[in-house]
Amino acid sequence: MEIIIKGANEEFAEKLVALAAQHHADLSISTVRPGWTVDRAERYLRDLTAGSRKMAEMVIGDGNGFIDADGIRSVLGKLNGPSNGLKRAVDRGIRKGWWPEGTPAPITPVSDPKNPSWHQTIAYRMDQELVPVFREAITRIATSKQAAESMGLTPGGAGKASA
Repeated sequence: MEIIIKGANEEFAEKLVALAAQHHADLSISTVRPGWTVDRAERYLRDLTAGSRKMAEMVIGDGNGFIDADGIRSVLGKLNGPSNGLKRAVDRGIRKGWWPEGTPAPITPVSDPKNPSWHQTIAYRMDQELVPVFREAITRIATSKQAAESMGLTPGGAGKASA
């Protein structure tokens, strides 16, 4: 028997599994928890557009988990596209099964608390415990890119002999 529980809290899931066990169900239980691992972070970053990835890298690396929106605007210009790309990548990953439903967005906008009716974003943040996870993912991406280039491969993955 396979039971897939989505969108329920952990207590409910445990009760449901216990009920199935009372009825002598032969269960194979594996738990997939929402959250960010280095593998998930790497897949997320690779799925972003160039502008969204640059924005993420600025939050993660330059800002150590927090960066002023004006600083990002000075590099990328308008933030609508890149910030929407961050959100769409999370949704796409859930839809494609790359991470479970309920996985929170790793980077979130910060609104001005002094002016809550005006929704302009003043900064972007990442929880501090996620920063090292995403830094490791960035390192993996950079390392694989360097390895591909040293073998004469183009960034798109097509082989190209070096002369």
